[in-house]
Amino acid sequence: MNTKLTLTIDKSVIKQAKAYAEQQGRSLSAVVENYLKAVIKKEEIVKDDDELSPIIKSLMLRPKVELPDNYDYKKELEKVRDEKYQKYLNNNER
Repeated sequence: MNTKLTLTIDKSVIKQAKAYAEQQGRSLSAVVENYLKAVIKKEEIVKDDDELSPIIKSLMLRPKVELPDNYDYKKELEKVRDEKYQKYLNNNER
């Protein structure tokens, strides 16, 4: 059952939210409803999972990280590994 709700929100936020909803091909009401459902669900997960450490709980609530389409995690891991162990490689070359 749908019910009307009146909210007081800054005009610029409303304008941006409407533009976002239009880009998604959805109504602003649907966007807000889905957002509230997600917030409620995350809160329930955190409350129900007292066994999880605070660090894990905070990671669950963080926004999604957007990576470029051409991101190659293997190359990044290799680069970090090389930087980490470079001092050992330099000592062996002597």
